[in-house]
Amino acid sequence: MEEPKYRIRALHTDRTVTVYQAYRPGIGLPAAREGRFPAVWKRERMTWIKPSFLWMMYRSGWGAKEGQETVLAVEITREGFEWALRNACLSHYVRGFHPDRDAWKRELKRSPARVQWDPERDPRLAPLPYRSLQLGLAGEASRRYADEWTVSITDVTPLAHRVHALVRSGDVDGARALLPREKPYPEQEGLLDRVRVG
Repeated sequence: MEEPKYRIRALHTDRTVTVYQAYRPGIGLPAAREGRFPAVWKRERMTWIKPSFLWMMYRSGWGAKEGQETVLAVEITREGFEWALRNACLSHYVRGFHPDRDAWKRELKRSPARVQWDPERDPRLAPLPYRSLQLGLAGEASRRYADEWTVSITDVTPLAHRVHALVRSGDVDGARALLPREKPYPEQEGLLDRVRVG
């Protein structure tokens, strides 16, 4: 069956969903050690979470880009994740989806979360024809993420390096076997109405 263009795929349980972020070690290592974001993590800034491990690898260069050397798997409550989605708007204007550009700008201003759909990636980080969710959290959403929704934080940098080494050596099947089991996220009615185009 063909993968729909816009669908959330994630590692999830009946209570939680895992998202990925990458930070400099000064933030990432204490976060993984304590299981929560340290005080130096700015709760008033927008933070982007990604349910796709391979999209995070693409964004962070397998954890090699400056300031993104520590890759974190952040397990958050599904309740929080879905609250953010229901209160999100698209990060860009889409003609025909939004009434007009001004209406989109107003929505963007009052929304504590925003969504981008970027091409999903394969193990070689080449783009795929379907999209991966990026969820930006600001203000209330960012604070809730750090202080209420986070269940656990794990440093998955060693996994990133192992998968990358296998891909580099040509063992793509071996790399694929190590990837987190991301499955279609169960969507309750209306969950993506504000952010899914078509």
